[in-house]
Amino acid sequence: MIEPILVVVILLAMIAIGAPIFLALGAAGLTGLYMARGSMAFFFGPTSLFGQLNSFELLALPLFVLMGNFLAATPVGKNLFHAAVVWLQWLRGGLAIATVGASAVFGAVSGVSIAGVAAVGSIAVPEMLARGYSRSIAAGSVVSAGALAMLIPPSVPLIIYGAVSGVSVADLFIGGIVPGVALALALSVYLYFRVLLNPSEAPRQAHVEYSWGDRLRAIGGIWHALLLVAVVLGTIYTGVATPSEAAAFGAVGAFLIATVIFRSVGLRGTMEVLGSSARISGAILLIMGCARIFGDYLNLVRVPDAITGLLIGTDLPPEVILVLIMLALVGLGMLVDAVSLIVVTTPILLPLITTLGYDPLWFGIILVMNLEIAVVTPPVGLNLYTLKAVAPMLKIEEIVRSVVPFVMVQFVMLIIFVLFPAISLWLPNLMR
Repeated sequence: MIEPILVVVILLAMIAIGAPIFLALGAAGLTGLYMARGSMAFFFGPTSLFGQLNSFELLALPLFVLMGNFLAATPVGKNLFHAAVVWLQWLRGGLAIATVGASAVFGAVSGVSIAGVAAVGSIAVPEMLARGYSRSIAAGSVVSAGALAMLIPPSVPLIIYGAVSGVSVADLFIGGIVPGVALALALSVYLYFRVLLNPSEAPRQAHVEYSWGDRLRAIGGIWHALLLVAVVLGTIYTGVATPSEAAAFGAVGAFLIATVIFRSVGLRGTMEVLGSSARISGAILLIMGCARIFGDYLNLVRVPDAITGLLIGTDLPPEVILVLIMLALVGLGMLVDAVSLIVVTTPILLPLITTLGYDPLWFGIILVMNLEIAVVTPPVGLNLYTLKAVAPMLKIEEIVRSVVPFVMVQFVMLIIFVLFPAISLWLPNLMR
């Protein structure tokens, strides 16, 4: 077993010296394959990479990224926050709760967490600070709610997990709805009671009466995007289109919304969106392909089987094993980016999960809930640095401290869905 340990050390060493994650995964995997199979490694490596990326369902990934980037280039984020304020301003702490609601909906629009943090945070943070909200609530609500985009469909991490595990992306999308909504409600309830117990963190402003006409006009600024998302997801759930086909329709629809309805993107803007989407998609796909090389080596030397046998042999209850896995994933998520964590850990942990009798669909949801915690915790938490970029009035130390109670809420919800898998599987089973 010395060779797998050496391969892991190579991987960690390359990451530590700042090598690109795809290069670290590919080099470590090829090294392992060479030690196990000699020169045949140079045949296995390209075969593994191509085999990972040669998937029709994986076409949905760059297309949903393109859809999200086009919509992020429109005033949809600003309009979403305004609509949430108009509908929720009567609540104590309504601006913060509106931020959670706007981020949840924007997650369904973009599928990328940092896009939601940038779009909503650039508006919500200055607005909350101007109205006397505490800096902790302003920062924490934006950063934590932005992570909802990872779970609420169409979700890029769920697409990646589906490509790696073979689980239907459509089923994963359905499975992400209940946990995503539950987490958004949990964050909102926490904010409500927090400001109720400590009113100084969200001073009550002069009550503004909004008529039903105001509420409907607020919806008027976002109905295009909401209709597009509803049609895209509706065609997937009803079986009219595959996720890849629906993503293509969504990308075209988002392009028309950005260029024809809002007219916020011209020829130059379109080229920028296309270039940005290509870079993001290319980076994700390259990581996925190289991680497959690393994963195939681990499978070749039967590391997943060894880990499964070791944990099963401890005679620990399945619930205890699951909690240990969750703690390990949370820790890894603080050090490794979301894409790499999915493609590396899934081949290792999925055999153990199925041996314990759990559904791979449920594990995909739980894995992404772990990643929601990962993107708001340092040192790799991208949402933290994204908010710092769009809200320079906040210090990074303030942002990091602000997320601690929100992470606790996320962790409690994670444990609930770990211990009660039926909650995650209820809607997919119903749709079947």
